[in-house]
Amino acid sequence: MERLIYSDYSVYDYIALVIVVSFLGFCLEDLWLLFRKRQIDNRNMNLPFLIGYGLAILFIYTLMGVPQKDDLLLYFAACFFIVSIGEILLGFSVEKFCGIYYWDYSSLPLHVTRYTSLFTSLGFSAIITGFFYYFFKPLMSFIQEHASHTGNIACVLLISVMVADFFYSFKHMHDTRSLYQWWILHLPSRDSDRILEVVARKK
Repeated sequence: MERLIYSDYSVYDYIALVIVVSFLGFCLEDLWLLFRKRQIDNRNMNLPFLIGYGLAILFIYTLMGVPQKDDLLLYFAACFFIVSIGEILLGFSVEKFCGIYYWDYSSLPLHVTRYTSLFTSLGFSAIITGFFYYFFKPLMSFIQEHASHTGNIACVLLISVMVADFFYSFKHMHDTRSLYQWWILHLPSRDSDRILEVVARKK
């Protein structure tokens, strides 16, 4: 594994990375939801960013760097362990703090608690390993090439709003003891003439 060299990237580069991955995490979850339930929703946030994904990627990078061709399997195994333990810790923490099930894999085969399963951990680990092996360096090069003072300010403002959105959403879930679901887009059933159905939920 190629370990992190802190001088390679600036704080602003890392902030941009967290923003990009947080958006990709939002898209990934809605893609999974679309596949399983034929719907998408706000994923308990106001903005289309799930900051946990961005922070998780930053943590893995800080811990392990990027994989090399000869240690992909080891990197994948380490990601599997981190993902599995991380999901269990996060799931039970939210359950204790908010009194809700943040997600539930109980219907999936080979689940361990309701918060992780063999197949989801394998899937996440494959995505993370592939991201670092194929896309991390090109993405960071793109971020550096297009860096500017205005862009840095925009990144700081956006990450600040994302953090505020995170705390607001979790406060809502803590206070209401329910998921923060205020919009849903349903795909139509085969016997429906509607393309999309929007179900608005009160905040």
